[in-house]
Amino acid sequence: MFKYLLHLGDNALILSQRLGEWCGHGPVLEQDIALTNISLDLLGQARMLLTYAGEIEGKGRSEDDLAYFRDAHEFRNVLLVEQPNDDWAHTIVRQFFFDAYNYHHCQALLSSADARLAAIAEKAFKEITYHLRYSSEWTIRLGDGTDLSRQKMQAAVDDLWPFTGELTTPNETDRLAAEAGYGVDLLAIKPLWDSKVQAVMQEATLQLPDTAWMQSGGKDGRHTEQLGYILAEMQYLQRAYPGQQW
Repeated sequence: MFKYLLHLGDNALILSQRLGEWCGHGPVLEQDIALTNISLDLLGQARMLLTYAGEIEGKGRSEDDLAYFRDAHEFRNVLLVEQPNDDWAHTIVRQFFFDAYNYHHCQALLSSADARLAAIAEKAFKEITYHLRYSSEWTIRLGDGTDLSRQKMQAAVDDLWPFTGELTTPNETDRLAAEAGYGVDLLAIKPLWDSKVQAVMQEATLQLPDTAWMQSGGKDGRHTEQLGYILAEMQYLQRAYPGQQW
């Protein structure tokens, strides 16, 4: 269960860090604040999951220890969430692809056999519901907007699509979690993710790529070089001056 909690916590933590990069740099103040709030939601979810992971591990590691003192190969997040912001279109498309997965995944976790994990899911579900509505609306607005906004959104869809397969493709940790009853059967939520993505893409007048080839490995600790840059910034203070507190 420790690895499963790391996977879920790392997804939230790394995407939170990516979205936090927009703070003070959003296209308009309202969206700057909106993304910062979503980042904080994800950070709160990461804290709950990593705290529980540390307790399950039983080695005395706190949420901060797991966030700041693991190396890249020890992180279990999917590759999608570590991809760079690039521009507003890439940020929105990345968020939408993940939110569509996270919504159905969290909804299924409400029935987890583990009471603590089900409680975390219940606390997070309202936030994740808003996240999906926000990213869906922006995907439609920009996809079915001007010629330039549609061009940028289509480029983002094409670039990020190869990282989406990992979301609903189970690895050994996912399979063990589903069999034990505390995790989610990813194969069961895949058609739900497909349906949501296709519906929004159609309304946004965007085309999904035909390629079936997908990147993978993040859930098993094999990451892109992007994660190293994220961790270098995120972990610097605690690595340089261990034990610091806010």
